[in-house]
Amino acid sequence: MTDAQYKHEILAWQAQRLKKLTITDGWTKLVGLLWLEPGDNSFGRAASNGLVLESPGFPEQVGTFKVTGRDVRFVAAPGISVLHAGRPVHAIGPLQDDTAGAPTVLSCGSVSFYLIERSGRLGIRVKDDQADTHAHFRGLEYFPADPRWRLSAWVEVYSPVKKIPIINVLGLEESMDSPGALLFEVNAKTYRLDAVLETGERDWFVMFADQTNGKQTYGAGRFLYVPPPVEDRTVIDFNKSYSPPCAFSAFATCPLPPPQNCLPIAVTAGELKYAGSQH
Repeated sequence: MTDAQYKHEILAWQAQRLKKLTITDGWTKLVGLLWLEPGDNSFGRAASNGLVLESPGFPEQVGTFKVTGRDVRFVAAPGISVLHAGRPVHAIGPLQDDTAGAPTVLSCGSVSFYLIERSGRLGIRVKDDQADTHAHFRGLEYFPADPRWRLSAWVEVYSPVKKIPIINVLGLEESMDSPGALLFEVNAKTYRLDAVLETGERDWFVMFADQTNGKQTYGAGRFLYVPPPVEDRTVIDFNKSYSPPCAFSAFATCPLPPPQNCLPIAVTAGELKYAGSQH
């Protein structure tokens, strides 16, 4: 494609990235991550609750999460309006977590919440449409789009799929399936990155670190997707690399790049460090 066509493609990707961050996935709306314990877990603004959300205007008690093994059910407090799919609910369950598709999302006013599972732990992720981090979002910035960072890559397929350990920002470890490694050249030197498979995603997911981290880009690394290979070839476009959700919220549970994905070069392409980030 021409340089003009490529620039148009990158601008369209950046617009979609902004929408996904602020609206579709709503990472700028995160206001809480509350871990569940077996038994009853009361939820609300009051300090007496097992799960406390200190959000102005939030009810003192919204309801109770009842945990039995892996089964989690929710019962709303008397007189409190809790919605699911736009309809009032008093009791609902078992709740679907976020690991096998769309979770069961409940809402109370501007606040929504749903069940997540991380390395065997169950928690409640909370978002607020009126969160300060959303209302005062400072936008995204990028390196200038550079076609030289759109690289042809050849693929070393892992057969069978390789299990690789991934640590997240909470220090929890999980094993992820890696279908293969991406090999590419920069300045006549060959580098490689292990890709992983995500539930529901066709493209391969890559977590990588490089020498711009903590300076020009987010300190913990960046993410990108690549198309699945055709005849052991694909394209890795670093202009489409982006900061993980933890760059925008302290309540995210982002996976970190594995050690083998730490590149000894500066990848001067893709998303820059968020202006509101401390890392």
